[in-house]
Amino acid sequence: MAEPVIEQPDQDVARAVALLGPLEGRVMRSVWTGQVAETFVVRDVQTLMPQLAYTTVMTTLRRLADKGLLTAKAELGRRAHEYRAAGTAAEYLVRASQDEAAQFVARYGDAALSAFAARLADLTPEQRRRLEDLAQ
Repeated sequence: MAEPVIEQPDQDVARAVALLGPLEGRVMRSVWTGQVAETFVVRDVQTLMPQLAYTTVMTTLRRLADKGLLTAKAELGRRAHEYRAAGTAAEYLVRASQDEAAQFVARYGDAALSAFAARLADLTPEQRRRLEDLAQ
């Protein structure tokens, strides 16, 4: 399957953040926009959000790692885990949309497929071209 072309990274970040809870969204916005270093620790995020307790930030980062949005690395002899983005906002949108489409089809069956097919008729010529590019 072809990877989507990233045309509007700011829009990708806004869409991806909207899929997350408020705190997770704030953290991932800071990661995806480069407000924290590529590899960071809890204190780096807490510096950007000083109103949050260290344990709140730590728990949020762990949950984001559990969801596959961050990778966490523990080094022997160091207490702090090092985190980094597991992918871009655009990659998260692809994964989330695939998951939601699968859930939609699982829930509604053929009715979902019919709805997808009907939606294709409403695409603009530009959207059709992009869809054809993605299908190749």
